This record gives sequence, C-alpha cells and structure tokens, in this order.
Amino acid sequence: MRSYEAVTRIDASAEEVWRHLVDVGSWRDWDSGVDRVEGRVALGERLTLYATMIRSRPFTVTVTELRPREAMRWRGGLPFGLAVIERTYGLDAQEDGSTVLTVREDQTGPLAWVTERATPDLNPSFRQFCAGIKARAERQAASPSG
Repeated sequence: MRSYEAVTRIDASAEEVWRHLVDVGSWRDWDSGVDRVEGRVALGERLTLYATMIRSRPFTVTVTELRPREAMRWRGGLPFGLAVIERTYGLDAQEDGSTVLTVREDQTGPLAWVTERATPDLNPSFRQFCAGIKARAERQAASPSG
C-alpha cells in the first residue's frame, strides 16, 4: 500500500472550510494544484480532476462518502478492485473555532503497483492544496461579508 497525506490547521469554521472543499468548480481560482474539476460533488457522482502536476492524465473518481463539515471520500482506480485509489478529505472542528483538514490518499489492491508507478509523489501537491484552501477559507472567514 502506498499513501500520501497532508494536514493543516485552518483558522476558520468547519462549515467555512467545507464550503470551499465541495465547491470543486472554484478550485482553479485558488492555489489548489488542480487546473479544473468536471462534475459535481454528490454521493455516487463521478468527478474528473485535471491536476497541475499530471496535466496529461486526468483522474476520474466516484464520490463514495459525504458527511457535511466532516468528510468527503472519493474512489477510483482499476476495474474489479485490482487497484483502488481512495482519497479522503477529513475535517476536524476544534474547540477554538478552527478546523484541522487532513487530505489523504491510499493506493491498495493486487495491482496497486500499476497506479503507484504512474503516480508521482503527491505529498507536495497535497501540501499545496492545504495551503491554498487555508488561505482562501481564512480570508473569507475574516471578511465582514463572509
């Protein structure tokens, strides 16, 4: 199994962070590391991501979990579970009103080596995503109009 992960503390509510997280159409407007996302965030819906670091190879996933202000999970990979890519965005609301965001991807399955070989180190991209959503959510949270 291969995993990637980034974690950041955001000085904004889980509701504010969630709003930016599920608005995948606007990810290109802030430093997310994603050029564009096609599709909409809804349980069972398919999304196609065009990542900045792998522009030539879009990544298609299915939304498998949505718990507002808590978690979003996507699943992709090869048919029949031969290689499974599962990406989780977890939000943990803190007592002080901030939110800890964790972005994690696990690659598993008998042919996971296929996806592992084709995937560069995603840790820098995940850190970029966390920094981008942190800046966006904190700026919006500090704005009088929200």
